[in-house]
Amino acid sequence: MVWIIVAIIAIIIIAVIVMYNNLVSAKIKVDNAWSQIDVQLQRRFDLIPNFVETVKGYMAHESSTFEKIAQLRTSWANSNSVSEKASLDGELSNALKTIMAVSENYPDLKANQNFMQLSEELRNTENKISFARQFYNDTVTMYNEKLQMFPSNIIASMFHFKERDLFEAESDEARKNVKVNFGTKA
Repeated sequence: MVWIIVAIIAIIIIAVIVMYNNLVSAKIKVDNAWSQIDVQLQRRFDLIPNFVETVKGYMAHESSTFEKIAQLRTSWANSNSVSEKASLDGELSNALKTIMAVSENYPDLKANQNFMQLSEELRNTENKISFARQFYNDTVTMYNEKLQMFPSNIIASMFHFKERDLFEAESDEARKNVKVNFGTKA
């Protein structure tokens, strides 16, 4: 009889250890997925000053957009949470889309080698960011499911595992296409 009780206790201890380790592993995967987004966002922010300098000479009347990009870059560097960075990412994407759309009105700019190269790098980075966001959200969803499913939810609450936020657009405005007016030229 004693051996049966010892075996049951050993099985319970092993189950707790396995569930705990699975939760830790899922948490680490979420952190890694976030760092992949962070790396790509940093790459984009590193490309932006060169891109803005290339475009400035052609689109002087877009100075408010350039100022907004500079402010967003500073805000992004100072933000710490996923939701803050997601919001700033959406705003920056909209500002970059505006510049790209307006650049269509400037054939000399579109032919500029620097502009073409930087545009291509930004497009590639945007694609990497999209894939990284998707991977992050998939990883967070799996982690959050483990926190809510029985019996791992018991272990998660015992060891204070917290749900993570998904990377999503902050507002309906961030989900809309950018509208550009080609009516005036500088």
